[in-house]
Amino acid sequence: MHGPPLIDWLLVALCAATGAYCLASMRSGGRAGSAASTATGGDALMGLGMAVMAVPTAVLDTRPWGAAAFAVVFGAAGLRSLLVARGRTDGPHLHHAIGALAMVYMALAMAGTPMSSHSGHSGTGHTAGGHIPAGTPLLTGLLLMYFAVYVVRSVAALVPVVSVTAGEAVWPGRPNLTNACRLSMGIGMLAMLLTL
Repeated sequence: MHGPPLIDWLLVALCAATGAYCLASMRSGGRAGSAASTATGGDALMGLGMAVMAVPTAVLDTRPWGAAAFAVVFGAAGLRSLLVARGRTDGPHLHHAIGALAMVYMALAMAGTPMSSHSGHSGTGHTAGGHIPAGTPLLTGLLLMYFAVYVVRSVAALVPVVSVTAGEAVWPGRPNLTNACRLSMGIGMLAMLLTL
C-alpha cells in the first residue's frame, strides 16, 4: 500500500488533519452518544487510522503486529457501524462499516505481501516498478469503484447550488466541513487502494 514517500506523507497529513478535526468537533459538538457524535467518532477513527497506516515503513514498520492490530480495531469498528446502521437508511454508518472493512482488507493484504523493492527489476510476480500487488484484484476493484462513486457524490453534495435572481447570486448556507472531511477521507482511501 505504500507508494512514493511524498505521496505517503501527504496522505498522512491529510488523514491526520481530518481525524484531528473530527475529534475536535466531536468534543465541542452535541451530546455524547448521539447519532452525530457517533458518526463523527467513526470519522475520527478512520482518519487517524488511515494516517497511521500511511506512514512510510522506513519510519514506522508495523510488522508483525500491525496487521493484527489494524484488523482487530477496524473489524470492531466495522461491526459496531453495521450494528448501528441496522434498520437505518440515513446517516454514514453503513459507509463507516464499508470503510472499516476496507481497512481490515488492506491491512491483511499488506501482511501477506513481502516488502517490495524499488530496484525496478521485473522478476516473477513483480511489475515493472518492482511492486508486488497485494490483495485480490476483484475485491480491490470493487472497493475502488465504491470509493470513486462516494467521492464523486460527495463533491456533488459540497458544490453549492447558486440561484441568480435579478443579477445577484444567492449562495445557500456555508458548506458542511464534516462532509468535506468525509470527502478527503474518501480520496485518501482511493489513494491507499491504488497503491495496494
